[in-house]
Amino acid sequence: MQSRVTIGLVQWHAVPGDPTTNLETALALIADAAHAGAELVVLPELWASGYDAPRLGEIVAAAAEPVPGPRSDRLAAAARTHGIWLFAGSVPELADGATYNTTFAYDPSGAVVGRHRKAHLYRPTAEDAVFAAGSEVSVVATEPFGPVGMATCFDGDHPGYARALRERGARLVVMPAAYEAGAETWWDLLHPANALANGQWWVTVNQAGGEGDAAMFGRSRVIAPDGAVVCEAPRHDADGPAVTVCTVDLAAGIATADRHGAALWTDTRPDLY
Repeated sequence: MQSRVTIGLVQWHAVPGDPTTNLETALALIADAAHAGAELVVLPELWASGYDAPRLGEIVAAAAEPVPGPRSDRLAAAARTHGIWLFAGSVPELADGATYNTTFAYDPSGAVVGRHRKAHLYRPTAEDAVFAAGSEVSVVATEPFGPVGMATCFDGDHPGYARALRERGARLVVMPAAYEAGAETWWDLLHPANALANGQWWVTVNQAGGEGDAAMFGRSRVIAPDGAVVCEAPRHDADGPAVTVCTVDLAAGIATADRHGAALWTDTRPDLY
């Protein structure tokens, strides 16, 4: 595993129902993160469609594409042009007659090397009426970072899913999100707890903006394997999109976790549960 890595957290308020504008914004912000030195760039959940619960079916349908397709070709070109690992948030994916909420990972050559279809659909905003659920715990093999776990928003709120990623070798988890203000305490508590309980780095990237209870609060972050938040983007997007870049020592964080916390994932009693 590569020791030090520079991570770019890219957050903004995607325009609901305007996939053309959202793609241009994404590509510009990817370039900004790469120019700031990011080697691993992460986008938020459903940035292509935007996230507006009352119109979710309509705006997702307007943004849904197969992969490969025009949008994925441009994302692949961005990864290749900038020589970065791109975890390109999640987008509406058309496949096998269904629509999935899917995160794709591109390597620096622009190849799609990982895919995660959101498995835990958030029923309070009727995601289950719009998307088909994924059926896999997704881990992508990478040379510089080792096995990388993939989660999308509500997936990462489930301790069982985090543990399943750990059991498959993931010590780094990437989680795009569209987290609303009403669940901000979940953001503060759940993912640091998952990181600590499983000795994992977590990179959680949120949309940022909107109004009222539906506003998404940003605060994209990098969480160390001891549960400490070591890097965080601004709250909301009052000053526009935010690209936050930070450098962390993956190997050192994992070594410390193994030294002090391994009992949390080795001394378990599955016979009890």
